[in-house]
Amino acid sequence: QRGTPVALTDATTIAVDMSLGNNFSVTLGGGRSLGDPTNVTAGQSGVIVVTQDGTGGRTLSYTGSKWKFSGGSSNAPDLTQTAAAVDVLAYYCESATRITVTSLLNVS
Repeated sequence: QRGTPVALTDATTIAVDMSLGNNFSVTLGGGRSLGDPTNVTAGQSGVIVVTQDGTGGRTLSYTGSKWKFSGGSSNAPDLTQTAAAVDVLAYYCESATRITVTSLLNVS
């Protein structure tokens, strides 16, 4: 399936409604948290492209229990913090409550 990436709204906690698409993008304007997504369907996959704003130095944490990382939650990726840097989070929804995530950092 293909479609235009869904622009996520930059906020203290970034909301992701998986029913809106498979691929998402957001530009961080501060230290943020990626909230547990809603409307998750087993088998869905895609990417979340995360861009630093012109200032950079922005961090991203992962709220809730759905995001799963290799080696456990303590191994969640630290984003590239250079101004305008682009990182990509690739995800696969194993179930409505379990989303496996890997990262491609500093894509340039």
